[in-house]
Amino acid sequence: MTCKKQPGCSVEKNRIDSGFSIIEILVVLTIIGMLVSIVGPRVLGYLSDSKIKSAKIQLDSLAAALDLYYFDTGRYPTTSESLHALLRRPNSSSNWNGPYIRSAAIPKDPWGNAYIYKFPGQKRQYDLFSLGPGGKATNDPISTTGN
Repeated sequence: MTCKKQPGCSVEKNRIDSGFSIIEILVVLTIIGMLVSIVGPRVLGYLSDSKIKSAKIQLDSLAAALDLYYFDTGRYPTTSESLHALLRRPNSSSNWNGPYIRSAAIPKDPWGNAYIYKFPGQKRQYDLFSLGPGGKATNDPISTTGN
């Protein structure tokens, strides 16, 4: 800004008047803080829900692969053979027509932990579950159970 020769006009005064006051900045920061405090928890809730849904989809996919393994071999993989039997033929399996999943490795759950497979299962033929967001055993794991 230029200051023409007018009474009471100086370059220093124009520089000071051209910015935002501290009050204006604090008001804007307060409004932004309020918006974040309202919207933030909802966004985090959606993110958490999407990870749980993703884990359930992966578990269903692994359960389908286990069923295909069962149809071909007449049995489910043992706990010691684990889900890796879906990728590589175990020594004890005849009629193995795998691999039963497309990926090169068994997928991890959305939180970066391995899925847990147990055969025989406690209530069903096998147990397949994720420990969930905490990565520790809880009363409410994300699971699917074999027939």
